[in-house]
Amino acid sequence: MEFLKRKDAVSPVIGVILMVAITVILAAVIAAFVFGMASGVQKSKSVAATAVASGNNIIITWEGGPDNAYVSGYNISVTRGNDSVSMVPPTVITGNVVGNATVLTGWNSPQSDHVVVTGSFTDGTQQVLLDTYV
Repeated sequence: MEFLKRKDAVSPVIGVILMVAITVILAAVIAAFVFGMASGVQKSKSVAATAVASGNNIIITWEGGPDNAYVSGYNISVTRGNDSVSMVPPTVITGNVVGNATVLTGWNSPQSDHVVVTGSFTDGTQQVLLDTYV
């Protein structure tokens, strides 16, 4: 029974190497979060506006949302049809009262009008809130 007296094996060495590797990987992931390597991702704001065509008008209604309190204003631009030139200069509207409506007159045409509403926020960021055709 000579084989029962031998105590050398490879598995403890492999186990130690795997434990060290796992520890190093965990330390790298934790360091990435602690030292800000994972920062810089901008949080998307949750607010909304809607646009509908009514006769010769486009009515844009502010719908609000969870981040409504952080809106400092919004910008509306409309482009007629497939033209790349905006038919009216962008309009900056201040306030963020839910239900407020902006009526753009003389817009509804046989072609689609491209409406883009961009919100400005108190932290200095901007975000497209509505991008649609009416």
